Amino acid sequence: MLSPESAAVVRATLPVVGNALDEITARFYGTMFDEHPELLDGLFNRGNQATGEQRRALAGSIAAFAQALLAHPDARPDAMLSRIAHKHAALGITEDQYTIVHKYLFGAIADVLGDAVTPEVAAAWDEVYWLMAGALIAMEARLYDQARVDPRDPWRRWTVVERREETADVASFLLRPADGEPVPPARAGQYVSIRVRLSDGLHQTRQYSLSNAPGENLRRITVKRVPGGEGTPEGAVSNRLHGTVRAGEELVLSAPFGDVVLDDADTPLLLVSAGIGCTPMVGMLEHLAAEGSARPVRVLHADRSPADHALRSDTRRLVGELPDAEAHFWYERDADEEPGARSGLMDPAVLAPPADAHVYLCGSLPFMRAVRPRLLDAGVAARNIRYEVFGPDLWLAHE
Repeated sequence: MLSPESAAVVRATLPVVGNALDEITARFYGTMFDEHPELLDGLFNRGNQATGEQRRALAGSIAAFAQALLAHPDARPDAMLSRIAHKHAALGITEDQYTIVHKYLFGAIADVLGDAVTPEVAAAWDEVYWLMAGALIAMEARLYDQARVDPRDPWRRWTVVERREETADVASFLLRPADGEPVPPARAGQYVSIRVRLSDGLHQTRQYSLSNAPGENLRRITVKRVPGGEGTPEGAVSNRLHGTVRAGEELVLSAPFGDVVLDDADTPLLLVSAGIGCTPMVGMLEHLAAEGSARPVRVLHADRSPADHALRSDTRRLVGELPDAEAHFWYERDADEEPGARSGLMDPAVLAPPADAHVYLCGSLPFMRAVRPRLLDAGVAARNIRYEVFGPDLWLAHE
């Protein structure tokens, strides 16, 4: 993987580069967007740019990749790279864009670190970058090939068949291909990108889980409206979908991607979610029900209240269709309105999860950071806990 000469330089300079990565990536994005404003049209989340989350995630992924190369010189951190590759494939990232990123990223490194960037330092970090980029390019090429997608034209038009209001701030959209052709294959737990044009004429793209069984001829996405807050812009795509999209209109979607997919083992299964994180779990449940699965399944969900719990009736119905399934809900308020629900924050340990359980985890980062240690303390193996993050993967970047 990384040459011994470069490994020595990277090891020596990683603390300096790591401490400056936030400033480096801020300068990188600013300069790149100034000179390539077309990259703002659909590829980059402007909300995450405004909050700095995208910058921190990029910095964290570069540092994590370098650390992995140093810790395991003969291995490649494919788990981290796979997650990034699927996100990129859902956006239609192309090989030539890695060259653009390289130019502006290394220009920013030189600007920020100045004379500390000797030719030896530049060459070592260049090797790190192209090892990471080369692996991602190869992974993304395979994903495009498997999905039969041309990355230069990855989008397809879908017609909204039905819109359903799930809660006051969550709506589901049932979709079918506008061209009448078959739906692309998908796996339970995957997501699609939705690309919309905003009022300023630019496109923005967001990922939403498939919240129904992937074997159906229709696709369903379930979208939570993201309000603005202090220092945080409102969700441009979610508000656009909620505010204007009705049955009969068309949306532009990518093929399904995502590597956090339901396995086909027969071990006990825990589907653990909070808030809108329930969406991939309901898709998995519907797939299990459609397959007639006898697998032991426990669904654990936390929310603010029963009224805020999207797809609650779907979850109850699907659990009832499975021969060995249970649902356990936690609510911060009004728990007495839902039979059997618990009041307060989720504690999966009270259910004594089996040590061999396979766990799928989806929700806010604070929720997942709180719940994962409880699962580990209960005896669940770390390798059996998989999680999904939408937006920049800050958890991965800082673990």
